[in-house]
Amino acid sequence: MKRRGSAELDAAVIQKGRCIGCGACIHLCPYFRSYRGKTALLFQCTVGEGRCFAYCPKIEVDLDGISRFLHGKTYDGSPLGNYRKILVSRAGEKMKAGAFQAGGTVSALLDFALRRKVIPGAVVTGRQGLLPVPRFVTRPSDVVRHSLSKYAAAPTLGALNEALDIGYRGLGVVATPCQATAVAQMRMNPLKEPDFQDPAGLVIGLFCTWALDFRRFEEFLAGEVPLEEVVKIDIPPPPEEVLEVTLRTGTRVFPLERVRPLVPDTCGLCPDMTAEFADLSVGVLEGRKDWNTLIVRTERGEKIVTEAAARGYLILEEMPGENLEHLLWAAGNKKKRGFLRAREDGTVNGEPGKTVFRLAPDILEGILTDDRRTHVDSD
Repeated sequence: MKRRGSAELDAAVIQKGRCIGCGACIHLCPYFRSYRGKTALLFQCTVGEGRCFAYCPKIEVDLDGISRFLHGKTYDGSPLGNYRKILVSRAGEKMKAGAFQAGGTVSALLDFALRRKVIPGAVVTGRQGLLPVPRFVTRPSDVVRHSLSKYAAAPTLGALNEALDIGYRGLGVVATPCQATAVAQMRMNPLKEPDFQDPAGLVIGLFCTWALDFRRFEEFLAGEVPLEEVVKIDIPPPPEEVLEVTLRTGTRVFPLERVRPLVPDTCGLCPDMTAEFADLSVGVLEGRKDWNTLIVRTERGEKIVTEAAARGYLILEEMPGENLEHLLWAAGNKKKRGFLRAREDGTVNGEPGKTVFRLAPDILEGILTDDRRTHVDSD
């Protein structure tokens, strides 16, 4: 059997510049380390079939297998993936006013899930200066402290692996699309461990068009503003096309065209804008900055949303048709771009151990030729 361990992961992903720094391989063994946005293999191990390789969202991702496992359906290539319903949401009256990003939906869901003991803890992304860092929280009061968006890739899943090492299971995870893919692969128990328990009790995916390379972004900002003055970073929903940096003394606004060159090349390989393999997916709502788009994908996610709304943690409304049309268009475009790039690179349905994605050839062809479903209904 062909080896699928740390050396193979290093050669196929890290050395080829495909690593996004999600943290799925961090704290699985002593050999992988993350430092200031970069992942490195310090020493090669002798394991021939490693969890690091099996969990990585940038190598041998079986999209049809994950979709069948999570949703009981094949991967059909639709722009938003499988879902039950799409709503707009914001934090309800049970949530005290805080420094929420957009509508505060993610904070409200985590606060509710922790207080109701749905999950024993949650893995989120905090900030150390400007550096995004993994955080494991068990108290609702800690959720809002880490609620602001970071816009740079973070090894968040390293905190998940650490929590699992000390016995936690059924955790909440706030994840970007690539991280949600990694967690989905963890949940599939790919190495068939006999004592396996589901590591995740609730996966909340974040919409993501791209992330920024932290080191390059820090260098860019350092040339524009005093870094110690930065309080918050935000990218408002379209049609703004700007990055806002809130300082203690005011706000600086930068056109996104100045920021996009700081996006890692590997983001171009990603076909998933809305975290299709999460239980719930949350993003900004175009035209209403204090509200979120909320995609309910699984039975588990639907139950939590229903209960959170009933207890005053969430306010829900129907998704306006115009917003849904634009969301379908944006997600479909990203999916097509990602798979076009993967085909050009030979990293879709390619050589075993070297390809990034696997999916049915007819579904891939439908995506690439735009001959795919863009319907509103999920079934």
